[in-house]
Amino acid sequence: MKMKKHSISLRVANKPGVLIRISLVFARRGYNIDSLVVSESNDRNFSSMNITATGDPETLHLMLNQLNRLVDVVHAKEHNNENALQRELALVKVKCEDVQRTDVLQIADVFKARNMDISDHTITFQVTGSSSKLDAFQELLKPYGIVELIRSGNLIMARGSESTT
Repeated sequence: MKMKKHSISLRVANKPGVLIRISLVFARRGYNIDSLVVSESNDRNFSSMNITATGDPETLHLMLNQLNRLVDVVHAKEHNNENALQRELALVKVKCEDVQRTDVLQIADVFKARNMDISDHTITFQVTGSSSKLDAFQELLKPYGIVELIRSGNLIMARGSESTT
């Protein structure tokens, strides 16, 4: 069975208990949720949910059918980089002594990371882009010592006039 990362968007009722019912569908099928972003949509009665999950494609198909049958789910859909924009935001606090500062700032410049805070021994960056870009930024900073890292999770929006959910 080939495991793969999948980007899934859902339009769901904006009410308590919906998230647990959706996460149970993933858990029952053995899918690991790698990231989850939920926000109110342009209609306050509904929320947009973006999930990045790892699992085999056949199970995903069954799971999308099951999600679309839930009363609180208006629509569930898988996306790829061709039919949707996908972005993530990360805040990365890295150890940085004076002698390393130029090297760390050069790495940040290559990734167009924004310097958010500087102290005597750390620098905190904000970086946005694809998950693979953020992974690469994180890998290059690891040798300096990442003190803290927080990532937003994958944001998904359909390209052009197509609706995301």
